[in-house]
Amino acid sequence: MKNKALAICADLYGCPNRCLHCWLGHMPNRDMGPGADEWIVEQFKPYFDEIEFYSWLREPDFCPDYRARWERDKALSVGCAPQRFELASFWRLARDPDYVNFLKEVSVRRVQLTFFGLEPMTDKYVGRKGAFRELLVATELLLDHGILPRWQLFLNEENRDEAAQIPALAEKLELPCRCRELGEDFKLFVHAGSCEGENRRHYPIRIRKGHIPETLLPYFLNYAENRTEAELCALWRDETAPYVPHNGERIVLYVSNDYDLYFNFTHLRPEWRIGNLKRDPIGELVRRVTEEDTPALRAARAVSLGELIRRYGDPASDRLFEPEDYRAYLLNRYLEG
Repeated sequence: MKNKALAICADLYGCPNRCLHCWLGHMPNRDMGPGADEWIVEQFKPYFDEIEFYSWLREPDFCPDYRARWERDKALSVGCAPQRFELASFWRLARDPDYVNFLKEVSVRRVQLTFFGLEPMTDKYVGRKGAFRELLVATELLLDHGILPRWQLFLNEENRDEAAQIPALAEKLELPCRCRELGEDFKLFVHAGSCEGENRRHYPIRIRKGHIPETLLPYFLNYAENRTEAELCALWRDETAPYVPHNGERIVLYVSNDYDLYFNFTHLRPEWRIGNLKRDPIGELVRRVTEEDTPALRAARAVSLGELIRRYGDPASDRLFEPEDYRAYLLNRYLEG
């Protein structure tokens, strides 16, 4: 009997950015080479009835033959088709005039674009000079072709002054009016992001509850559900159950460009590695995947959330978190040793 549905996201081509917030963590860019995609899917075919295959893990469509690549992703998928979501390459939008037409061809209706403030902070956090201007170019191209831009803004103590000016920039560009002409309201959402991967380094400058600029409060994602670290420490200090991430109906696996295998629970760190597709027997890897039997998850089951709070929580901190992000932060502190 085969297992539940599987989605595979493979880092076939890499990423043009080195974002300082990237929750996956930074990896070297390398091309996995011809045939890698098919070989990866073939490993899992005997074990899963449905397989969605994605040829990107970081930047979507980061290859020159993106049309053929999308068709190949669909052809390699088994019993289902990959999805487009709201993701596209703003790097390619700013460089390839035909790319926006491809997005329309594959029925992309909305595209998420990520800001960190104005030009200085956005270029710094994307890790590439010119990124801010590319995002503005991408916004215009999308609107001109009937695709809605959806702006995402990451907020911390360092960029809060610049970030506060983003709603005014959207108004200056007449984005609310132009999006309404396409049938929907302009979407801007603000958050602090998770506290893992590269964003783990920014714990000291994580936004504090009283420091969120007033201009951003109406756009802050799930603000009512966010809590300060002190509030979460008080809430969970006596919690006896562990925090253990687990798969839903569809298992999502990430394949790094050196064939290491990970769940999509958190950053791609050694403690979360399931195994390696080239070195470990596929039957054993599938067992670990389906039974969620990995060192990180075994360790997670052995410690209560209350113990994590007592070891790593700061009961005096007013840094702001979504509860799920804070649980992941605590667990990763524990796994790091």
